[in-house]
Amino acid sequence: MIKIGPSGNSDAFYASGRKHTYEEGAYLDILGLDCFEYSFGRGVSMSDETAAKIKNEFIKYGKEISVHAPYYTNFANPDPEMIQKSIGYILQSLEACNKMGGERVVFHPAACGKAARVDAVNATKRNLELLAERCKDITFPFKLCAETMGKLNQIGTVEEVVDFCLIDDMYYPCFDFGHINSYMRGGLKTKDDYRRILDYTIDKLGFEKASQMHVHFSKIMYGDKGEIKHLTFADDKYGPEYAPLGELFEEYKMSPYIVCESDGTMSDDALIMKKFHENT
Repeated sequence: MIKIGPSGNSDAFYASGRKHTYEEGAYLDILGLDCFEYSFGRGVSMSDETAAKIKNEFIKYGKEISVHAPYYTNFANPDPEMIQKSIGYILQSLEACNKMGGERVVFHPAACGKAARVDAVNATKRNLELLAERCKDITFPFKLCAETMGKLNQIGTVEEVVDFCLIDDMYYPCFDFGHINSYMRGGLKTKDDYRRILDYTIDKLGFEKASQMHVHFSKIMYGDKGEIKHLTFADDKYGPEYAPLGELFEEYKMSPYIVCESDGTMSDDALIMKKFHENT
């Protein structure tokens, strides 16, 4: 089953008079959406009481929840102390996600900094192996989703992310197709452009893992250095378009967890994707 929902509380959510994330369970139910992503972008901070309230409401309405780890994780950092901090951010995110009743934690892999790209990628792989070791004693179910990145100096191409997912069974790809399109400066245009990504991932990771991929989708403005800012589905200049990808998910009978990251209209645009599948 394809699951689709927003990242964060949309403008329409607040316009409806709602204020708190625990109210998202009922709101998603009214819209007919399936899931939600909570971002700890600036740091993991949530009381056990709040987490339990969110969990109870999402269970009540049969909705799933995922978490985005702090944005500043960087597993290519040359400073061992900073690597331990990135590992700590992931562990904190996993614990918070579990308390909210979720299993999926999305994270940014790395940035090149002053290092050559090949060296940064190799460092990232070594440090993700360390992270995997630190996670071995976790008893609750979880998936760590390495995200494709949208700027040229960041680590996280499709090939790099797929390679990271071969490190350990706990790693799954998070394909942010807006990021991929930005990195390629508009390279996602046709159904075959998407097909190449899905076929490559299935070939490398196997259908079961590839089918359960995490997806971020939004239209994103880009420039010479890649991603600039998130847009809405109303944009007709930058893309990418969802329909060719949605057709392939149906054709391949995949079961991705799709999160809409549009600028303010994430629940509205998630609903567009949801209705696409209902009408396909």
